[in-house]
Amino acid sequence: MQIAVCDDEKEIRELYTAKIRQLYPYADVVQYQSGEELLAAHQKPDILLLDIQMPGRNGMETAEQLRRSSKEMVIIFVSALEEYVFQAFDVGAFHYLVKPFDDEKFAKVLARAVAQYEDSRKQENHKDREKEMPSLVITRGGEHITVRIADIVYAEVFDRKVILHTMDSDVEYYGKMKELMAKVGDDFYRPHRAYLVNFNYIRKYDATTIYLRRGQALMARQNYHDFVKSYLRFNQKEAVYADGRGRME
Repeated sequence: MQIAVCDDEKEIRELYTAKIRQLYPYADVVQYQSGEELLAAHQKPDILLLDIQMPGRNGMETAEQLRRSSKEMVIIFVSALEEYVFQAFDVGAFHYLVKPFDDEKFAKVLARAVAQYEDSRKQENHKDREKEMPSLVITRGGEHITVRIADIVYAEVFDRKVILHTMDSDVEYYGKMKELMAKVGDDFYRPHRAYLVNFNYIRKYDATTIYLRRGQALMARQNYHDFVKSYLRFNQKEAVYADGRGRME
């Protein structure tokens, strides 16, 4: 997570930078002394504290230019003047801090900005992961049925048929579990020769049974320890996706 401070006064930049680093020591904090310098930067910040009154391109003009290429940037205007507050809405400003303000106000506004950034990252990661998971096209009795892999809660084999269980339907077709395993990816685990479960839908488990958000699957006792290790790796991977490589950056 990168937080930038753009202000023409060095003392102000240093003051805000110190406050940010105290609150979020893991954040990458950068400083810009003008709108032109900020716009020329190769990497644009995730959160921006932006002064309005600056020589050359002022803060409002800078924000307008930034919005043309970045819709997700969290922009916080910082100014002693209230007259630009309505213009701030036109460029999608997250907040308008009016000087003077105390440390508590600064911390609250920044915390909300960080929360919005985190939510945005989670949504992006979720969309990316959905794109990474393709769909299955099942051919059955002359008809073709499309099932999104992410929607499969678990699969089971019964009487030479594979049954795909989603949250709202079941799809049966003649096939082999081994072939299905090759298509679904690392979010799935085969705890028993007759079952394949999606880690995303697990509610709880023990040495004999996996309880899912819909239905349950058998656990072969000899697979239990490997299942636990695999599920732990999956949960660690999920934490990385949620927080951005294990933490915000």
